[in-house]
Amino acid sequence: MPTIGVKRNLLFEALGKTYSDDEFQRLCFEFGLELDEVTTEKQMISKEQGENAALVAGASEDVIYRIDIPANRYDLLCLEGLTLGIRIFQGKIKPPVFKCIKPPPESIQKIYVKPETSQVRPHIVAAVLRNLYFTPDSYNSFIDLQDKLHQNICRRRTLVSIGTHDLDTVQGPFTYEAKPPSEFKFVPLNQDKEYTGHGVMELYSNHAQLKQYLHIIKESPVYPLVIDSNGVILSLPPIINGDHSKITLKTKNVLIECTATDLTKARIVVDTMVCMFSQYCKDQFTTETCEIIAPDGSSEFYPDLAYRNEVISAETANTVVGISESPENVTKLLNKMCLKSELTSDGRDIKVTIPPTRHDVIHPCDIYEDVAIAYGYNKIPRTLPKTNTIGEQSPVNKLSDLLRDPIAQAGFTEALTFTLCSRDDISTKLGLNSVDEIPAVHVSNPKTLEFQVCRTTLLPGLLKTIAANKKMPLPLKIFEVSDVIIKDPATEVGARNERRICAVNCNKNAGFEVVHGLLDKIMLLLEVPWNPNKTPKGYYLQACEDPAFFPGRCARIICNGNDIGKIGVLHPNVLHKFELTNPCSCVEINIEPFI
Repeated sequence: MPTIGVKRNLLFEALGKTYSDDEFQRLCFEFGLELDEVTTEKQMISKEQGENAALVAGASEDVIYRIDIPANRYDLLCLEGLTLGIRIFQGKIKPPVFKCIKPPPESIQKIYVKPETSQVRPHIVAAVLRNLYFTPDSYNSFIDLQDKLHQNICRRRTLVSIGTHDLDTVQGPFTYEAKPPSEFKFVPLNQDKEYTGHGVMELYSNHAQLKQYLHIIKESPVYPLVIDSNGVILSLPPIINGDHSKITLKTKNVLIECTATDLTKARIVVDTMVCMFSQYCKDQFTTETCEIIAPDGSSEFYPDLAYRNEVISAETANTVVGISESPENVTKLLNKMCLKSELTSDGRDIKVTIPPTRHDVIHPCDIYEDVAIAYGYNKIPRTLPKTNTIGEQSPVNKLSDLLRDPIAQAGFTEALTFTLCSRDDISTKLGLNSVDEIPAVHVSNPKTLEFQVCRTTLLPGLLKTIAANKKMPLPLKIFEVSDVIIKDPATEVGARNERRICAVNCNKNAGFEVVHGLLDKIMLLLEVPWNPNKTPKGYYLQACEDPAFFPGRCARIICNGNDIGKIGVLHPNVLHKFELTNPCSCVEINIEPFI
């Protein structure tokens, strides 16, 4: 959950009222926010910088409210959006109407996208704010909103990066292109000499803030650039803007460009930026579009600041929230949350107009949530559930827990291993020729070679655990009670979980009698008798061959006529592949038939 810091005096000035700390905390709670801390700039710097006397001495004593904002409410990440939302919530003003105008073809700002950008950041959107006026406080808020968006929806600039430029210092049309880092030079923001792409990387390699973004494009063969018609480089996204077009307090016309790997998020970001700060334009809440011309010649206009309508049922809203309000009152509640609403002709449904500031509303459930916030969570009456149920542990988990203690009392230590493993762990390392012989569920885009498939047996994880603890004194006796995943076309999702017990004994000799004794103990607890006659009732061992086990030292475990697992001494080749030097015996059984 992001936290914003706003100066108390500016906040109260914008709200038109002074509150005590407790009163403002209650207001935040009613609006669905939380006042996290009341502090000062000096105290904040003192916490972050320690005893850096110069920074602390230069800080102000202005009281700052640190407010926790829901992660999906991008419109509340700055003072402008926060105060606008609160004033609408209080009924002091009506929601503004955001407009997007398209200038004549000869006046519109155009950005031509070159095909090379597809190698690094393929998308760009842009907008223009005309006749803007900045104060020192609104300027700082403008910069701070960019930083908050970069950390939040932009995912530290990996998905989207924002560039803002003084439009009067550059000349369109612009191009968005990509060049090798050695083939361009420009003056980065607040620098006084030119650097190549490699030079920029070296310059900011130790920079406190910017070094965390260098990796995004550092290894790319080309770096993205936004360039004007005179060849002036406006920005090197996602690292730094150019010094030539930097924003100042005197800037009147601002070009906002967002380069991205995710077009949807770029559109959200540019919508948020222009909606929050178009209130400082001479023509309030009005933005000028830009034309983005793709390499194939097609063009799109951004931003669109689109409004959309959603029809919800007042009855459903009441049922979901747990209240009994008339459709008229539900409409009033939604209007408080910046969602302009009106009753439909039948008087039962509500047409909700979702503004471009509310990209968090993607489903009727989000609208119902706003109804609950506006109504007040503390005012919702508490009721008993309409159906009575008795909660209890699932049978397979209950059985697993009942077996864990006796196995541990038998001298085994419980382990918890990864559900994902490599293909070799369940195939070639266990003596099989290929993973294709196993009904394993594969991960389509594995991040590492260690997590390629879902395990079909618990044995590899336990052998890896023993290998990582070879310095421990012998014997090493470990067990695990967990699920394996088996591919099964007969199930709805194509796979099923199977709860198993696996135990391994590692010592100077294999100790087959140790795991056999553990198997007998488990079966005694499960009240399954030993059956030497090998009839369907009870359990017995049946000799078999398995490449993971020593020849002649492996058996199937047959219980009530069903094959539930295997027991035996592991093959030396298997031990070698798991980097073990002492012999091991193991038992693995499926416990689901005993539920």
